[in-house]
Amino acid sequence: MARRRRRLAVPDAVDGVRALKADVMRKEGYPVDPQRPDEVKYEVAKEIGVPLQQGDNGKLTTEEAGQVGGRIGGPMVREMIRLAQEQLTRKR
Repeated sequence: MARRRRRLAVPDAVDGVRALKADVMRKEGYPVDPQRPDEVKYEVAKEIGVPLQQGDNGKLTTEEAGQVGGRIGGPMVREMIRLAQEQLTRKR
């Protein structure tokens, strides 16, 4: 099965999203290379015991993939909400 490449609705936001991920995951206590923040998923998977590896992960269950994604996406969403609330507060 081919690897799916997700694209942002705003292509110019790629660098900002990468920087957000690196910042958030660093705050969560993970060592993150700012140039390759997506690599943090392997550290997260290792910590929670999910056998994620580079290349084919076809035997990974949806639950296992969700555990890794949730550990990354959850804090990112919370940070985005915090930033949006902060902006709204400043505008008032």
